[in-house]
Amino acid sequence: MTYSQVLEHMYRQLPMYQRVGSTAFKKNLDNVIALCDALDNPEKKFKSIHIAGTNGKGSVSHMLTSVFQSAGYKTGLYTSPHLKDFRERIKIDGRMISKHRVTSFYHRYEKLFKKIKPSFFEMTVAMAFDYFAKKKVDIAIIETGLGGRLDSTNIINPELSIITNISKDHTQMLGNTLKQIAKEKAGIIKKNTPVVLGAYNTEYYSVIANKCKHQKAPLHVAPKKFKFIDSKIQKNGQHQLVSFNKTNKSKPIKVELDLIGSYQQENVRTVLQVIEVLKADYSLNDKNVLTGLKNTIKNTGLLARWQIINNKPITIIDTGHNEAAIKTITNQLKQMSFKKLHIVFGVVDDKKLNGILSLLPKSAQYYFCKANVPRGLDAELLKTKAKKFQLSGNVYSSVKKAANAALKEANAKDLIFIGGSAFVCAEII
Repeated sequence: MTYSQVLEHMYRQLPMYQRVGSTAFKKNLDNVIALCDALDNPEKKFKSIHIAGTNGKGSVSHMLTSVFQSAGYKTGLYTSPHLKDFRERIKIDGRMISKHRVTSFYHRYEKLFKKIKPSFFEMTVAMAFDYFAKKKVDIAIIETGLGGRLDSTNIINPELSIITNISKDHTQMLGNTLKQIAKEKAGIIKKNTPVVLGAYNTEYYSVIANKCKHQKAPLHVAPKKFKFIDSKIQKNGQHQLVSFNKTNKSKPIKVELDLIGSYQQENVRTVLQVIEVLKADYSLNDKNVLTGLKNTIKNTGLLARWQIINNKPITIIDTGHNEAAIKTITNQLKQMSFKKLHIVFGVVDDKKLNGILSLLPKSAQYYFCKANVPRGLDAELLKTKAKKFQLSGNVYSSVKKAANAALKEANAKDLIFIGGSAFVCAEII
């Protein structure tokens, strides 16, 4: 099979959470353990950093990758989902795995897949680990897909574990309370392995702290070490300068980011705390750190994090898709200047929609759509639900038609926001 045929076969034959939802979620690690055993346990052949959390995993993963790359380390990166190209999930030094390696891996182990019957995610994790081991990376940054305890990536023994933050998402699988969700995320905490927590919340902090105590894992809470001062968007509009006070240090730390979303302030603080913990074992000096953070997009190819894709009118795409992320997005929109706001919006059908819709601005013009995946919520149904929250707009048969309608309707001084789901952003990209 060609590369495109292999991908189509993978999408059709292997249960894929991004497409079909919870039916693809496995409640144990048996399959991925069996796969990696058959591959001679590649997960044991490279050093890693493991990242879980409700929001910010992708940004933190890419920032850290950029820092390690800037310091001269051969750096693997595993993330999900992909937006434009399947190979975005598996990178070394910012370069995607080759099409040839994807097809050769699939052909080599096709009989094994038929025997074990892995999910799409389980097979992809095994592919990434095999690739990182064969390429002898110095470090691999591994992002969980969903949760932590039962996530297929959770067979690694990392140098450090990160939990970015915890809010309500995927509640049908992870639990309905922050404490229940925190317990699942805390499943990545390993014995004697340091943990960095990116956000402090009294509702779930004790769950993380108790798990760390039980595992004798040192816990570092980023907001206790680094206090946010302010941030300023640079003149070109594509960078922001973020300042922090560090405990026991009189001079503020100033970090330039090529990621401009205000939520990146929490993410970069998490990264600074990680570097603080690891710098004794890795050559991560101030120059490496600042250069890496300034060039995250350039070094890693990160997409759709408050990404400006057009200037007249300003058009922004962002993958934020749960209540906490939408709250951050709407707060940032309030800080921007525009004549009229246009929102191209689509969601997946397993979200608790009322909480999300209640946060969206009522003054905006909406362009409701459905991403071309089975999990996408019907656009007519979305419009009906949105109407209950005084959100008005029209329905479009595709994401692109919705975006084109917004572009046609908007004038140069308006603002267009496109989001609600990673799959909506993917179709625009």
